[in-house]
Amino acid sequence: MLAAIRADSVNIALLVHVLGAMLLVGTVAAGVGAVILSRSERGAALQRVAFRVLAAGALPGYIVMRVGAEWVKSKEHAPDDASWIGIGYGVADLGLLLLIVATILAGLALRRAKRGGEGPGGTGVAAGTILSILLIGYGIAIWAMTTKPG
Repeated sequence: MLAAIRADSVNIALLVHVLGAMLLVGTVAAGVGAVILSRSERGAALQRVAFRVLAAGALPGYIVMRVGAEWVKSKEHAPDDASWIGIGYGVADLGLLLLIVATILAGLALRRAKRGGEGPGGTGVAAGTILSILLIGYGIAIWAMTTKPG
């Protein structure tokens, strides 16, 4: 099959899903950048940016993405055994857990930085590592959603 035509009734749901996913991935990437750059002399300000981006951008982005995904799945009547759906659900479910942990760690790193600690400390590094792993997972999910293997 060269191309598949999607019903027009799915367009709004797909737009909501994609916008939520873009917000999620963009804010996680911004969080990674802020955590990595927080090792400089402006550590507290960048830790604040990382925490706020994750709390106010990534978590709501996840909710919009997931609501859109369920909406698309219900309108498309996609089979539950499709590998791309399994990859998407797996990354989304594990991603939520990791996102919550990274947000908490970024908040703890911010508290440490406000107290005058040197750099982000172990909690900031752990948050950055988790967020980097999340970006890799989201890249795999994006690949699965666009290529729809198997």
